[in-house]
Amino acid sequence: MTDHDAHCLDFVADCRLRAATDLFTHTWDPVVLAALRPGPRRRRELRTAIGGISDKVLTESLRRLLTAGLLERHAHAEAPPRVEYALTGLGRSLVEGPMAVLGRWAIEHADELLETRESGTPQGF
Repeated sequence: MTDHDAHCLDFVADCRLRAATDLFTHTWDPVVLAALRPGPRRRRELRTAIGGISDKVLTESLRRLLTAGLLERHAHAEAPPRVEYALTGLGRSLVEGPMAVLGRWAIEHADELLETRESGTPQGF
């Protein structure tokens, strides 16, 4: 184990695990990634597919995901201009890997999660 790995046990800011989990700190980012799983989409198509997301929040999410290397932006040389967003290989690996596993877990345990939340009583207290 390297010194860097040892520090990750304390979840310092530059830990690789923290870098990965930070991808889920913004509520809409995983939703945008999931909406792009079927293939490239334009902004309007993304907003329609997602529903409930404001244009400002979508812009912020797209910027974060582009900066993280999870999305690519392709501007077509047409009149009027057409821009599409798509998952990169890295983004696809996240959506089809950990996000898919988390999604299956959520479906399997959704009733239990909702019942516990609605009861207002934390388990084990």
